[in-house]
Amino acid sequence: MPAPIVTLIVPGRDIAAFAPAAIASLQAQTEPRWRAILIDDGSLDATGEIFADAAASDPRFTFLSHGASRGLGAARNIGLGQVDTPFLGFLDGDDELTPTALARLTGTLAETGSDFVAGAYVRSRLQGEVYVPGQVQPWTAAATDPARRATTIFEHPHASANIVAWSKISRTSFWDDLRFPEGVAYEDQIVAQQMYTRAATFDVIPDVVVHWRLRADGTSITQGKGRLPVLRDYLAALRGGIRVLHAAGATDAVTARLDLILAMDVPPLQKIIDTHPDPAYAAEVTAFVDELRSLPEFADTHPDPHLTAALAW
Repeated sequence: MPAPIVTLIVPGRDIAAFAPAAIASLQAQTEPRWRAILIDDGSLDATGEIFADAAASDPRFTFLSHGASRGLGAARNIGLGQVDTPFLGFLDGDDELTPTALARLTGTLAETGSDFVAGAYVRSRLQGEVYVPGQVQPWTAAATDPARRATTIFEHPHASANIVAWSKISRTSFWDDLRFPEGVAYEDQIVAQQMYTRAATFDVIPDVVVHWRLRADGTSITQGKGRLPVLRDYLAALRGGIRVLHAAGATDAVTARLDLILAMDVPPLQKIIDTHPDPAYAAEVTAFVDELRSLPEFADTHPDPHLTAALAW
């Protein structure tokens, strides 16, 4: 086999129903020069066996296992210590790469010399008995379309909307002192903004590179915002991302994040408040919105009517 040029870190916990599809999406790549580190994070189902079988049958896979769950951030950090290729990326074990994802992402970096490249992604929802990918959402399109090469967060502030770890490929050297927070949910949001503000340059491409599975049983972290501990991690991640942009002086990116958070993040939380039994939930969200209102960039935004309505509670 040709020497690998990119390593994918693939953590998973209790995803036996979806792990085979993630593995198959790697094996279907048109760019064959990859390796993948499969990390079972203390699963109670057959995830570990599925990962181990993949490593036993395909030498491009390496299998690691945690006896007890340490969380997604810790799993990714452990994987980072195992990377020995020029490029690296992430794939959650319940998602799928599109067939040309690695070819397009690594090929772009090879041409531009940027620190990382980010692609578009779509949600995949259950329809009947199969998961079907949807359309690129407006905020994702604003971040990745049209293609931009060797840009910065100051030149392209809307890139800050793409806050997931798994739609990007980076130069491995870029991660020398960059790691994920551990023990919290939404660990990639702050890291994504650190990537944008630390990069000398980065690239964006409009190609859909990942199908992000919205699990029908509602068990993924992003579907658990009705739980107070998850909400707190979620709001902390949003706050942390804004702080990173602030510290870098990326004012336009802060404004872009405010617009998006007020339009897309706050309204669903308001709906949860309407039926949530714990008054602490409403208090957390209210405090968060008050903080956004106090930011100097808030006065510079010009929200449209649906944004104003989202704040009128």
